Amino acid sequence: MNFPPRAWQARGMNRKAYPSDVGDDEWAFVAPYLTLMNEEAPQRVYSLREVFNGLRWIVRKGAPWRMTPNDLPPWEVVCQQTQRWTKGGVFEAMVHDLRALLRLAKGRREQPSAAIFDSRTLQSSPESGQRAGYDGAKRKKGSKTHIAVDTLGHLLALHVTPADEQDRAQVRELAQQVQEVTQQSVEVAYVDQGYSGEQPAQDAQDQALRLEVVKLPEAKKGFVLLPRRWVVERSFAWATRFRRLARDYERLPETLAGLHYLAFAILMLKQFVAVMAHAL
Repeated sequence: MNFPPRAWQARGMNRKAYPSDVGDDEWAFVAPYLTLMNEEAPQRVYSLREVFNGLRWIVRKGAPWRMTPNDLPPWEVVCQQTQRWTKGGVFEAMVHDLRALLRLAKGRREQPSAAIFDSRTLQSSPESGQRAGYDGAKRKKGSKTHIAVDTLGHLLALHVTPADEQDRAQVRELAQQVQEVTQQSVEVAYVDQGYSGEQPAQDAQDQALRLEVVKLPEAKKGFVLLPRRWVVERSFAWATRFRRLARDYERLPETLAGLHYLAFAILMLKQFVAVMAHAL
């Protein structure tokens, strides 16, 4: 489908920048990932950078696709290109490469030896309600995002299920993804008591992982910061900065997963640019 250029683009005018726009140094890093074109492909009508800016605005603002501002490419263009990027695993590739670079910059090994698993429940919306489940513990109908992060809080793996799925039942999927992206380097995964039991331990062991359940102190008073476990909670807090991820607004679980990878890529990219600027 062809979309005619908007007036401001036809005139070659520069719009006022949004806070969510990608910076020059950031764009230099992400452009090779986003291209997805060969030399014989037809000329683009809209700047790829502007399309990416449109997607960044959507995930930050949390607005529906059709409410994309008029000075950004049409929502259909941004939405269609987002689906191409998601299917191509573009955002996952960014996250895995940035994680390795940030770990090396902090004097760590390129691949981690430990991970932390956890999940959070997102309230459903009319778009996602058909595939939603009810989480009795959180008293919410929606979806669960199960994630694995390294000890710095950087995303390793992510899996989306209905909210009525048990955390312990997702250990095999998370462990398999983690070992695949880290070349079997992870030896232990820290989890909460929702992952206790023989079956989750066996599922992890099948992937050469050892589950270590971090338990609450028996005589706790008020808020208690649990060793290791706080890292993944901070990662979830990072994700809440992106309003599109405050609820499950997506029709497809693959889109929800892709936008989570995008959010972490944006956060990690900002860290990476700051590290490089400091090094220079």
